[in-house]
Amino acid sequence: MSAATKYVTLEGRFKMHRGGYLESPTMAYETWGDLNEDKSNAILIFSGLSPSAHAASSGEDSTPGWWEDMIGSGFPLDTDRYCIICVNSLGSCFGSTGPASVNPETGELYRLTFPTLTLEDVGEAAFGVVRSLGIEKIHTVVGCSMGGMSGLALCVNHPGAVASFISISSSARPLPFAIAMRSLQRELIRCDPKWQGGNYDPGDQPVDGQRLARKLGMMSYRSPEEWEQRFGRERINYAGPGDEPFRIEFSVESYLEAHANRFSGAFDANCYLYLSRASDLFDLAEHGGSLAAGFRHLDLERVLVIGVVTDILFPLHQQRQLAEGMKTACKDTRLIELDCIRGHDSFLVDMDAFRPIICEFIECSGDFTAKS
Repeated sequence: MSAATKYVTLEGRFKMHRGGYLESPTMAYETWGDLNEDKSNAILIFSGLSPSAHAASSGEDSTPGWWEDMIGSGFPLDTDRYCIICVNSLGSCFGSTGPASVNPETGELYRLTFPTLTLEDVGEAAFGVVRSLGIEKIHTVVGCSMGGMSGLALCVNHPGAVASFISISSSARPLPFAIAMRSLQRELIRCDPKWQGGNYDPGDQPVDGQRLARKLGMMSYRSPEEWEQRFGRERINYAGPGDEPFRIEFSVESYLEAHANRFSGAFDANCYLYLSRASDLFDLAEHGGSLAAGFRHLDLERVLVIGVVTDILFPLHQQRQLAEGMKTACKDTRLIELDCIRGHDSFLVDMDAFRPIICEFIECSGDFTAKS
């Protein structure tokens, strides 16, 4: 964990959305900037599935974070004016209680005895962190990918507790294509002999399954257009055994292999399975019986929905649906469609497109014009 990571215990039984409970779970989070006197300047960030709470560097930890170019003095999430909070998701393995944590009631790792995890639980646990800091109303919730659904869950369960909401490459519920992709990723991990029904040695993770799952994930995170421009049919200089059959020959294969190897073993396999399924389970329609009813439960002052033309995991028509639904509850809802080439991952790598849009929204100034 980052040297800047802080921890809070949510005392007592934390009731899970789909049944069961956690006894006094721990939540990990990081902050940048200071709360003002009335604590009205808090911006809460929900990450995607795999990042930690370390979204940016700080005086306590100079290591670059996963959203380094978005947070800091003079950046859209301006630490001179706002207190930025990023919470590690409940169920993750970077400091917050999850399947890789010890169950205080048994003294053993939770593993698959961890209750069914939903993004409602992720949102509720983050809300507990915010309340522990004495914050009554959150200035802005920002959610990226899975984090957009987690943030939406918080907003629907606590109407009026959030003033503004920014949803980035997310949705009101996942499409069948996204569910299918994640389902196959989970199956690849569970088919690894080392998974052992979830009872693997934490020091000997099912890395082959994780590696394949990560490759499949990368195929949905980036766009075919980017890969055509970036790799084409470029070959690599193979350095392995000369008689190895079906060896890696193309640059795009090498790219996937490198990403997969960096991820494998770095994220607990059971935590990945739980968070992946939680993403599939989220459906705003469960809050009232229909999507329309779910949107009516919201109480927000301003909403910004950002989508990317080349995103195949959370495609543009989903962003339009989300924005239209938001407008029924919040008239000041804006939709921005960015013509970035890097697909779903654009919000992590194409900062020049995202920074002006988010800055303008938070500062409540000017027209919202997409910049590609």
